[in-house]
Amino acid sequence: MNPQAPVRAADDAWLTAVYYRFHAWSGGRPFWAGLFTLIGGIPIAYFPYADLRLGNVTIAMATTAGAGSLIIGVLLITLGLALWFQQGIRVFAGVASILLALVSLPVSNLGGFFLGFLFALVGGALALSWAPGKADGAQGDAAAAKAQAYGGGPLGVPGPRDTETDTAHATETTAHADGGRNSAG
Repeated sequence: MNPQAPVRAADDAWLTAVYYRFHAWSGGRPFWAGLFTLIGGIPIAYFPYADLRLGNVTIAMATTAGAGSLIIGVLLITLGLALWFQQGIRVFAGVASILLALVSLPVSNLGGFFLGFLFALVGGALALSWAPGKADGAQGDAAAAKAQAYGGGPLGVPGPRDTETDTAHATETTAHADGGRNSAG
C-alpha cells in the first residue's frame, strides 16, 4: 500500500465510517455537556435505592427523600438527552442542571456521594459555555451576503427606514419624529 495514495470513502472500513459519522453528529451539538449531565443523573437516582451486601449483612443507603432524588436523577438524564437532540435549550438545560445538582446535595445522599453532583455541575457549565460553530466556506459567504442584503448596513446593522410621512417637515417635537415612535414604546 502506498501511504501517499488518495483514499476513497469506499475504501474505509465500516468502523471508520461510523467514527466519522459520529464525529460529525457530535460536533454540531453540546455533546460533552449532555454526556456529563446524563452521567450525573445516574448516581443521584441510583444510590438512594441501592443495597450493598457484605456477606450476610445488607447495607441500605435509602433516604426519606428517595422519590425526590429519583425525580432529580431522571430530570438530569432527560436534560442530558435533550442537550443532544435540542441544542436550542442549552442555556435552560445548563441552568437547570446546575440548580438540580445543587438541590441534590441535601436531598440525595450528598448528590450521589458527590459523584453525580460534580458530573451534573460540570455538564451544566459546559452547556452554558457551548456555542454553535460558524459555517465554513460557501455557506458562510452565502449567510453573510444574505445578512448584508437584509440588514442594509455593515455587520447586519439595519439602516434607516422609510417613513410614511414626509420627514422633511417633521421636527423633534412632532409626533412623526423617529418614524412615528415615541420614547415610551
